[in-house]
Amino acid sequence: MTDVVALTRELIRIDSVGGGEAAVAEPLARRLEAAGFEVRAHDHAPGRTGLVARWGTGVPVTLTGHLDTVPLGGRPWTHEPHTAEVDGDRLYGRGSSDMKAGVAALVVAAERHVRGPNHRVALEIVLTAGEETGCEGAIDMVARGLVSRSRGLLVAEPTANRALLGHKGALWLKATAHGRTAHGSMPHLGDNAIYKLARAIGAVERFDPGVSPHPWLGAPTVNVGTVHGGINVNSVPDLAEATVDMRTVTGQDHTELRERLRERLDGETSLEVLTDLPSVWTDPDDPFVRVLVAAGARPPGERPAASYFTDASVLATACGDAPTVICGPGEPEQAHVTDEYCEIPRIEEAVEIYAGALAGLSAP
Repeated sequence: MTDVVALTRELIRIDSVGGGEAAVAEPLARRLEAAGFEVRAHDHAPGRTGLVARWGTGVPVTLTGHLDTVPLGGRPWTHEPHTAEVDGDRLYGRGSSDMKAGVAALVVAAERHVRGPNHRVALEIVLTAGEETGCEGAIDMVARGLVSRSRGLLVAEPTANRALLGHKGALWLKATAHGRTAHGSMPHLGDNAIYKLARAIGAVERFDPGVSPHPWLGAPTVNVGTVHGGINVNSVPDLAEATVDMRTVTGQDHTELRERLRERLDGETSLEVLTDLPSVWTDPDDPFVRVLVAAGARPPGERPAASYFTDASVLATACGDAPTVICGPGEPEQAHVTDEYCEIPRIEEAVEIYAGALAGLSAP
């Protein structure tokens, strides 16, 4: 068993569903310190530990991944989620694809780079907590000035080792309507919050994001994801809430977008921001993209953007708008599913891609 597979299995065996990233960060910090990195742990909440590890001088290349995983779901697992079972070429377990295999590959490739003969590229490894709940750890790291300007940002989210060039942004809003309660048999004495919210939902459905589709990211989208209102059938409800998921493309200003939507709601419904993450896009001809493809990453192809958002929404700007590539060994379709797995050859291949790209960037 190769070192990177053994490390991936070690990380999967640590349960970090919705928290507990400190236990995942501990063995990674030990390895990086042993390799010569200066490691700083960062907690944005108790037990929610991320790491920033630096090596070398000058403007670094930034490698990033997250340490948390999503809940297991209600279906029984055939392969226990935290035993890291190997079956043929597949490594099973929660986080195998999303994204402990990617984290392990980054760390092993970084160790190889700093111990090798051609290691002129400085590195910064940013391992975050709370990515799955809105990039909370990355946001706090950036707010505290822990992330450096960078030559390039590599995100090891699951892409089956394809080099993806960005993803849509996410603006999540909570719409709230207030009314006045009364008995359900006398609705004229109340003010029905659900009716107000229903009108707002209709306005959201008709809302025009106001921009043309991006040539690669596609069109922006708007979706109402949840609706809650009322407490019993025979009362006029005085509170109703809905959540709105807006996915944005390069060129959309989230503040302007939110205000335009607020105007459409005619003052009957308030809007609260839940998540505000900008889109990410890098030109396909950027040298950082080319060096990763030359090192073995699969070319972007006809669908060069990820369907999900990543910590790059937060980190790319902090890295000085560095060119950003999403490329990791996990299978995108395996993220968040029951019996999640990662193909072992992909994990080993990712190490070669990352190490090869760093060597290519070191070349004169």
